[in-house]
Amino acid sequence: MTAINWIESKKFTDIKYHKAEGIAKITIHRPEVRNAFRPLTVTEMIEALADARADHAIGVVILTGQGDKAFCSGGDQRVRGKAGYKDEKGDHHLNVLEFQRQIRTCPKPVIAMVAGYAIGGGHVLHLICDLTIAADNAVFGQTGPRVGSFDGGYGSGYLARVVGQKKAREIWFLCRQYDAKQALEMGLVNTVVPLERLEEETVAWCREILANSPVAIRCLKAAMNADCDGQAGLQELAGHATMLFYMTEEGQEGRNAFLEKRKPDFSKFPRSS
Repeated sequence: MTAINWIESKKFTDIKYHKAEGIAKITIHRPEVRNAFRPLTVTEMIEALADARADHAIGVVILTGQGDKAFCSGGDQRVRGKAGYKDEKGDHHLNVLEFQRQIRTCPKPVIAMVAGYAIGGGHVLHLICDLTIAADNAVFGQTGPRVGSFDGGYGSGYLARVVGQKKAREIWFLCRQYDAKQALEMGLVNTVVPLERLEEETVAWCREILANSPVAIRCLKAAMNADCDGQAGLQELAGHATMLFYMTEEGQEGRNAFLEKRKPDFSKFPRSS
């Protein structure tokens, strides 16, 4: 397989952001704290993912952590305050919830590339991604109840959809850690590869996705999300359906008739299949 030549798209403080061959890569760059996130980290990830979504040349996004020791170890407990994580002004934030929703609603697949620890809030980040490619040194688990925290949203409800109710309760109630093989067996990751092949394999998956229909993929993602996301998920799916209808001859007839100040002629379009 040919190597990929990443090009830095924009400079940030807490993350690295690269693009190549229709792929965007967001890397949490705080290895000194096992890539734990603080409010600034999340703000930068939100900005990078928004850019990747808006870039028509990008079809898939990789989310990863710097180095081979950790994907992400969750929120940086050193800046945790009474009501969230403190920024440089002393204000409290839980903006990682916004980033979770952003991953969920991004019409492009987001793939977690996991080496080392994916723990706590970092575990939720990989979970919320569409796919997870894990290195053989990856470690997964939740720490919330041990540090006076929990995720009552995707981190628990969606986890139960992925691994089952009993296993999800075990993961949260016992706060155990699971190796890559165990994660694969419970359906928490898609595949496990040797550490030295992690990026190669992840890029290979990206290239396979890029060879497929982007509209079909965005609609499939929305359809699968709608099963879990209630009215918000249905709204997202309906939005994609509306976009597709706008692209049809029938949809364009309605628009053109309005602009041309004439009565639309829908008679040539089938009433049933």
